Amino acid sequence: MTAMPRISPLRTHLLPRGLLRSGLSLALGAVLLAAVPAIAGAQQPVTPSTQAGSPSQLVLANSERVLRTLESRRAEFSRDRAELQRFITGEFDTMFDRDYAARQVLGRHGRGASDADVKLFGDALAENLMRRYGSSLLDFNTQLRVRIKSETPLPRGLGVRVSSELLRSGGEPIPVDYLMRQSGGSWKVFDVMVEGVSFVRTFRDQFDGELQSKSIRQVAQQLRSGQIQATAEQ
Repeated sequence: MTAMPRISPLRTHLLPRGLLRSGLSLALGAVLLAAVPAIAGAQQPVTPSTQAGSPSQLVLANSERVLRTLESRRAEFSRDRAELQRFITGEFDTMFDRDYAARQVLGRHGRGASDADVKLFGDALAENLMRRYGSSLLDFNTQLRVRIKSETPLPRGLGVRVSSELLRSGGEPIPVDYLMRQSGGSWKVFDVMVEGVSFVRTFRDQFDGELQSKSIRQVAQQLRSGQIQATAEQ
């Protein structure tokens, strides 16, 4: 398994309080903003570019689309939380490489694990996060602007890092990096870094203790039932 960069757990106290209710909500919002439904060229080399269809252009175009949708449907989503969950789930499923991200979160505990167990864990983690933090997207500042800073290859041909900033009036830009790879011919996100802090590493640290004493399937079942909650709060 490819090693992830060494980075710190999510520091929720460093994130702007007025933007979202927690750092995890910001990370979930950032993931949603990167929704990438486009197909990547199978033999196209990964290079920094501004060409239509490049990962950075897909992040920008879909960020703007999701912000418009959240703004135009805010009243509807406020009345109908089930519809909000359907919207979030649809976007999340389209662009996020759940199984690959789940293996990264599992780390050493995922070595030799079956694909079925990894998928069970990934699905349970995603459902737990969306159930806990999805409604916080109603507080998302849709007046944010997204600026793409760079697109650089990851080591060993793993994919690309798209570095961006969320620009807000009267506040410092919030750096958000998307780590993306080609999966099934599509560009998909497998990690999001907000202010240099990794979504994957945060949950790897959280679940390490649980996975030392329980099986992957047990932890997944407890996530799904709510006995365990995915959180970065200290």
